[in-house]
Amino acid sequence: MPLLDHFHPPLSERRQWHAFHSVWASVIALDLNRQLPAGYFADPNVEFNIEIDVAAFEEQGAKNGFASWTPPAPTLTAPMALVTDVVEIAVYNSEAGPVLVGAIELVSPANKERPQTRDAFVSKCASYLQQAMGLIVVDLVTSRKADLDAALVQRVTDLTVTPSDLWAAAYRPGLHGEEPTFETWHHPLALGDSLPTLPFWLKNGPCIKLDLEATYAHTLQQQHMIGTSQGGGAATC
Repeated sequence: MPLLDHFHPPLSERRQWHAFHSVWASVIALDLNRQLPAGYFADPNVEFNIEIDVAAFEEQGAKNGFASWTPPAPTLTAPMALVTDVVEIAVYNSEAGPVLVGAIELVSPANKERPQTRDAFVSKCASYLQQAMGLIVVDLVTSRKADLDAALVQRVTDLTVTPSDLWAAAYRPGLHGEEPTFETWHHPLALGDSLPTLPFWLKNGPCIKLDLEATYAHTLQQQHMIGTSQGGGAATC
């Protein structure tokens, strides 16, 4: 199934990219749940335009007769970037809690919009790796230029890698003897190409095969997007 451009005409004028990403996250979670052993499960988590709404909490608290404590003035007030869009599939080990053991992140345009939002997204991904969780990131966003993979690799290793506009990568934190190590499976992508199959390493658990091509094609079928023209040619399975 050729990779389509979900962020530019003609497709962007006919279908909303966030609807496709939401369904794709659910399809990936279903595919993982078919493979995961007993005691593990995958859940999609999709949120757009995340914001802090203190006023809403204060209004609800007042209705319930609860008042927040009023602290003294802060010693510092400064702008802070949030991860405003979340399109992810989280895998949990239910025997211990449940406990998060791996995550798959689908990049949104908002994640690449500004240096601050890019840094917030990279920090989130780095925190997963620094907790020894398996991670996969997929960037199909054509409407904004920023290589989050290069930024993430540099954040956790200080290494510089060749940048890619579109890409999919799997990351595995591990040990070589007693030394922490970092492994990655990076695949540059291009419109019209097929998507790769990636290893999804779960913390203290198995490695699961993530067939991005199969889940992507299935999502296109579910969304009735097969045959959508991307510059004259019809996409077919």
